[in-house]
Amino acid sequence: MMEAGGRSHADGGIAPVVLSAAATGLVDFIECQGGDIDSIFGNCGIAPEMTAAPNLQLRLSAYCALFEEAARRTGKDNFGLWFGQQFNPRDLGLWGYASLSSPTLGSALENLVDLFCYQQSFSTMALRRDGHGRMRLEYQILSPAIVARRQDAELSLGQFTNIIRECCGRNWSPLEIQFEHPRPVDWRQHETAFGAPVFFGCATNAIIFDATLLDRPMPGRDPKLFTMMRNCLESLGSREQLESLVDRVRGAVRLRLPDGAPTLEEVAHSLRLSPSAIQRALADAGLGFREAVEVTRFDLSRHYLQQGHLPLSEIALLLGYSELSAFTRAFTRWTGRSPRAYRAGLLRH
Repeated sequence: MMEAGGRSHADGGIAPVVLSAAATGLVDFIECQGGDIDSIFGNCGIAPEMTAAPNLQLRLSAYCALFEEAARRTGKDNFGLWFGQQFNPRDLGLWGYASLSSPTLGSALENLVDLFCYQQSFSTMALRRDGHGRMRLEYQILSPAIVARRQDAELSLGQFTNIIRECCGRNWSPLEIQFEHPRPVDWRQHETAFGAPVFFGCATNAIIFDATLLDRPMPGRDPKLFTMMRNCLESLGSREQLESLVDRVRGAVRLRLPDGAPTLEEVAHSLRLSPSAIQRALADAGLGFREAVEVTRFDLSRHYLQQGHLPLSEIALLLGYSELSAFTRAFTRWTGRSPRAYRAGLLRH
C-alpha cells in the first residue's frame, strides 16, 4: 500500500542519520540493566545528553553501535528487544505524535511510513498486503556499511508494535514477527515479548497482522495535532538523499546471499538497471562485480563469527556457500586464518 525510504551516500557523501528521539530513555534503561553509561556511550562517540534532544541527528551507524555495545556491556543479549517493548510511542517525538494523532490505525501506519524519511535515512519502511490477505509493516536499514544491526531491528519492531497496541490494547499480539538476522540464543524471549511466533533469517524485518484492524479508530486522533506535527517534520527538511549505486548493489547482494551468490544479471534485474551500468559504477569505485560480492561476504562473515552460538555451517549458508569447505577456503584467503581460528582469537580477547 505505502512505501517510503530515506537514503544517503556512504562513499564520502552525507552519512545516514536518525533523529535521537528513537533513543529516548536509553540512559535510564542502561542504568537499570547495570551498564556503565560513560563507557558505552563513549565507545560509540555519542554523548549521553544527545538522547535528550529529540530532533538532533545522530549518525545511524553510531546509533546502531550504541545498542550493540549496550547489549555487550550489560550482558543482556536481548537488550534491544526489551528496550523496544517498554518504549512509549510518544517518545518518538514529532514522528510518533503524527502517527498517534491519525484518525484510524490504517492511516496511522500509512503516515508512519510516509513520514519515515524525516526520521531516518538510508532505510526503508513499507505497509503492504501479503498473498494471504494479511498486512505487513516492514522495516530495514539499507546501508551495507551497517552490518551489526540486530538490536536496532528488534527495538524498532517493538516500537512499531506499541503504536498498534496504542489502538488495540496492551495485550494485542501480531500474527507473526519476522527478522532478517539469524536466530539468537534466547529466541524464546522474542515470542514472549511479542506474544506471537517469531521467525529469523527472513528477507526483511516485519510485523504481520490482520487487515481488519486498519479501520479501527485511534484513541488519540486529532486532525489539528497531526497537521502541526507533519508541518514541523517537513520544516526539518527531507532526509532523503540518493545513495551511491555501489551501496545499492552491495545491499542487493546482501539480501540474496542466503539463496546463493547472486549473478550480475540477477542484481541488475532487482535494481532495474542494465548490467553495464552496474559494471561502470563498480569500475569507478575500483571494483568488479565479483569483488563487490566478496567484500559483502567478508564484512558479514566477521559479524557472524562474533556470534558464538552460530555454527560455522550455518554461517556458510548465510553467506551463500553450499558447503562449509568453500567458506573456509574463502575466509582463509581473505584473512590468512580459518574461520575457526578467527573465532577462537575473538574468544581469547
